[in-house]
Amino acid sequence: MVFTSFMQQALDQAHAAADRGEVPVGAVIVSPDGQVVARAGNRTRELHDPTAHAEILAMRAACAALGSERLVGHDLYVTLEPCPMCASAISQARIARLYYGAADPKSGGVAQGPRIFAQPQSHHVPEIYDGIAAAESEALLKAFFAAKRAP
Repeated sequence: MVFTSFMQQALDQAHAAADRGEVPVGAVIVSPDGQVVARAGNRTRELHDPTAHAEILAMRAACAALGSERLVGHDLYVTLEPCPMCASAISQARIARLYYGAADPKSGGVAQGPRIFAQPQSHHVPEIYDGIAAAESEALLKAFFAAKRAP
């Protein structure tokens, strides 16, 4: 089987989030047979919901589409290292593989900070692949925040 990355679709969602004035993070859920089940970008400001991170919204949409609270065998592509909240939700959803772009030294929960999957309370640990399209993910985030700080 040939590996196909879906990170470009996650980046497309991140660009759309930036266009809406949201922090540019995008996520895509892919089924075991390689079909995109859900896509989302951050919508915390739009929805007035601190939990409306791209990963959470994509998992909610995928679970709704499948009629299940679990995403066993599914892959998650996200442009930024998941925060602790999202990492915990990824574990609860039983995501098989997590692919992420940029590391998040400030708010990450996978390789940074609390390292959620390393905790004994983490019931499920996905396979983790980091650094996928990291440069583009980082550039998008840096440009977004630089524009916010500009006079």
